[in-house]
Parts: sequence; structure tokens; C-alpha cells
Amino acid sequence: MAKTAALAELGMDSVQVPGETQIRENVDQQSGFAVIENNKDYFIERNGIRYAGTHLLIDLWGASKLDDINLIERTLRAGADEAGATILHCHLHHFEPNGGVSGVLVLAESHISIHTWPEASFAALDVFMCGDCDPHKAIPFLQDAFSPNRIDVDEQLRGKDV
Repeated sequence: MAKTAALAELGMDSVQVPGETQIRENVDQQSGFAVIENNKDYFIERNGIRYAGTHLLIDLWGASKLDDINLIERTLRAGADEAGATILHCHLHHFEPNGGVSGVLVLAESHISIHTWPEASFAALDVFMCGDCDPHKAIPFLQDAFSPNRIDVDEQLRGKDV
């Protein structure tokens, strides 16, 4: 029972009504909740390998503007658009006193998450996109926005049938 109530508050139980937070978050959005009707299979085959999607772990070192929550949102959205992803929702949280930001851009094809440590000039991103989307196309937007000295990228093919 407690688990069902907790899931309902997070909007993860379709039997329950949306939680108060969920309703408040979507009040200002013109379209409310995004409804995606797409029956295409998000698995893809490239170079003879069938898999669900590409998952990038991205570390930005020596980066700047990591406390600018508006820049972060614009950058994540622009990268997702360029990658061919469908944006469903964005939720970012600004921490005090150091100004770090944590959050997620929820995509129909999966997600982009970010965690920043402005005091260390470091950001960690998780970019996972299924199907034909190309998460690598988001990287130039990160470079332009945050001017890191170094970017480390680790790629995994998720759902790969070996």
C-alpha cells in the first residue's frame, strides 16, 4: 500500500491520480503531458549488431558556467533536438550555496541527466538514447556552452544481444 502511494506521487502508477507535485509542474505548460503515440521498435541494427540504444557517460573537466541553470536547460534541450530525440520533460534542481545543478531531461527515447560541481569545474552527464537518435550529436553543444578543458566519453551499447 505504501509503495503504491509512493509510486502514485511520482507519477509511476497509472491507476492512481497524479500527485500534487506532478500537477503543479505541468500547470504552466501549454500542452500539459506529452503524449507520444509511436509504435516503432526502438531497437536498431548497425554494423550487424542489434541493440536498444547508445549510452554515453560524459565527464567535463575544467568547465565553466556550471551554476547557470538556464544555460544548462537550453544546452540539454538543444543537444537532444540535434540528436533527433523527443523531449518529454525537464527537471533541474539548483543547489545552494555552491550553485551545483542536478537534473534530467526525460526523452521518449530515454534521458539526459547532469550533475555539476562548479567549485571543482566538473560535470558528469549520462546521455542514453534509443533507436535512430545519435547522442554523440549533443557533445558539441556541451563544448560550446561550458568550454571544458577536457571531455571524457565512455560509450556502451545497451540491450546488445551477444
